[in-house]
Amino acid sequence: MPNPIHKTAQIFVIPLAMMLALAACGAPESAVVIQTQEVTREVEVTRLVEIPVTVTPTLTPLFSPTPIFTATITLTPSITPTPAPIIAEVLEQANCRYGAGAAYLYQYGLFPGENYVVVARNMAGDWVYVEPRFGGNRCWASVSVFEIKGDVYSVTPLRTILPKTGFYFPPRGVNAARVADLVVVSWQDIPMSLDDDRGYLIEAWVCREGQYLFIAVQTYETIINIVDEAGCDEPSTGRLYGAEKHGYTNWVSIPWPPHEGTPTPQP
Repeated sequence: MPNPIHKTAQIFVIPLAMMLALAACGAPESAVVIQTQEVTREVEVTRLVEIPVTVTPTLTPLFSPTPIFTATITLTPSITPTPAPIIAEVLEQANCRYGAGAAYLYQYGLFPGENYVVVARNMAGDWVYVEPRFGGNRCWASVSVFEIKGDVYSVTPLRTILPKTGFYFPPRGVNAARVADLVVVSWQDIPMSLDDDRGYLIEAWVCREGQYLFIAVQTYETIINIVDEAGCDEPSTGRLYGAEKHGYTNWVSIPWPPHEGTPTPQP
């Protein structure tokens, strides 16, 4: 409650009868006596004071996100040991070829004392795909001409692409007939120059003693007999190339006859 504020007010009281009497008598103005009486009143005053107030609103978040920590996984690289190369030292002079077998074209010669790195092998593991130790062209050679330091079967089996020629057309008139376990394959001759002529190459997948085998045969004739027995689940098949010193023609599929009683595979 506000405190009262005391003020003193002076109130002048002049008796009315006296003023009238003086006026009637014509008394001079200087003779008028005015009596004053000081009356003190206690007045209670309430003073309203406006005080400017700055209100700063408090914001209440509707959602307080909880920080999600994502664990960072640091992988320690594992060091895979590099296997030591398999070195093959040439024991005798030999031919290095474009394919895994003596039926394929000659590529270049190998000489005793030379060292090669074994890059791959054929399925049987009796031919290896090698590269000169200090760089050069890769080729195929028989394991019998090397002293090999390491396990040949630790490398991957491989079939390489044969070099192509554009100078001659593929063989034509290719036929095949079966006589028991023999398949007789024949075709028309490809006219070639004597210098270019390297005959023909047959690649076949045949059955022998219950095993499904890959064979490669080179010939200068236009007819050949190939042994193909019964007893394998996979169908036998083959293809024929013309060969010249620069490479091979496109191959032609041989219409391979199945054994009697062997179902012909449907396309």
